[in-house]
Amino acid sequence: MGETGDRIAAAALRILLAEGAEAVTMRRVAAEVGVTPMATYRHFPNREALLRAVADAAFAELGKSWRPHAETVDFEERIDLLLTDFLDFALGSPNLYKFLITDRREPVRRFPEDFRDGLSPAFGAVWSAVEQGMREKALDEDDPLEVTLALTMPAVGLVQLYLGGRMNLPEPEFRALCARTTRRVLNGLRR
Repeated sequence: MGETGDRIAAAALRILLAEGAEAVTMRRVAAEVGVTPMATYRHFPNREALLRAVADAAFAELGKSWRPHAETVDFEERIDLLLTDFLDFALGSPNLYKFLITDRREPVRRFPEDFRDGLSPAFGAVWSAVEQGMREKALDEDDPLEVTLALTMPAVGLVQLYLGGRMNLPEPEFRALCARTTRRVLNGLRR
């Protein structure tokens, strides 16, 4: 991408984190970087391409940050750590979370093919843990992709409610609710 392209993407990410994707415009990004609006178009043909680059980088970073839990701990501890990572991300960067997970945009990764092909690094970290759980006989043998979906979607749904102002809980109590819910789902998936 080059130094200027990296600076443009970093500025877009800062704006997105602070104010949401709708606040990211080519003019605003250019002003923040100190270049002309036309200079941004030399690196990104349009706003969508810029936001797609930001999304791809954010997903890759999430995938890397969640990977250290790989098989160095047992399955249940790994799930707990991944849930904590997910909640830290979703609650700590709600605008980025909304953009990556709930905002309608194109192109996006689609279930099942893109997830099965490993194109979702964050989902892939949980999928890898589920496969570990099946190898360790902590979970019944089943389709690991669908089991991962069943395991992750309750937390995603709870976060949606929380960020939408529909959960009247302080954050520590909300996190505890997510942990209990995940535990209940695991209990339904295990032998």
